[in-house]
Amino acid sequence: MTSTTTQNSKRIFAPGGTNSSPQAQQYTKGSLEKDQLVSDPLEQFHTWFAHARSENVHQPETVNFATAALPSGRVSARMVYLKELDSRGFVIYSNWATSRKAADVASNPYAALTFWWHELERQVRVEGKVERLSSEESQVYYDTRIRGSRLGAWASEQSKVLRGREELENRVKDVEERFQGEEKIPVPEFWGGLRVVPEMVEFWQGRESRLHDRFCYTKDEGKESGWKIERLSP
Repeated sequence: MTSTTTQNSKRIFAPGGTNSSPQAQQYTKGSLEKDQLVSDPLEQFHTWFAHARSENVHQPETVNFATAALPSGRVSARMVYLKELDSRGFVIYSNWATSRKAADVASNPYAALTFWWHELERQVRVEGKVERLSSEESQVYYDTRIRGSRLGAWASEQSKVLRGREELENRVKDVEERFQGEEKIPVPEFWGGLRVVPEMVEFWQGRESRLHDRFCYTKDEGKESGWKIERLSP
């Protein structure tokens, strides 16, 4: 088989950037040096996130949340929203009874987050142990959701197979009847916040020729800040 035949059999091969070039898009919007970083990765993330918002990055809270089941080691990932950053870590909200991620973290309490901000050519990766927020903590965020989303959290057995859309809509109707006339809806016990407590945080700035700037924070109790910062090869 010739190389031409092999190449023609590929559905996608070496897609270029947005300018129809056969080469990958070059990143030229910034650089990153160690002296630009603060000692605490959560504070550094807060700074970068605030900058992303000020630069009108589209939904900078969008993040890939990856988990893995044990003992199989099978990995799954999905896009979610970061809803909180506090002194302990990064908080997302979801169903923790029936979803795939719920099963994963039940067997393996570690997860990873990846933020990608195209407009700034920046990426942030987080790895750490997960912990559930209390119902009282989760209620605070739950109360900010529109009524339909609060009812939807009760109605959806996330990731379970549906016979059709009608089944889901009927479940929503049942929940609407249950809470009819009630503005204060309690957060479901199976739904709420999950915090990723970071053990590693990487800040990535795109550079030309794929020679990106990467700095990794890892836990180091010997440091006053509790973190060690190292530059990584791209």
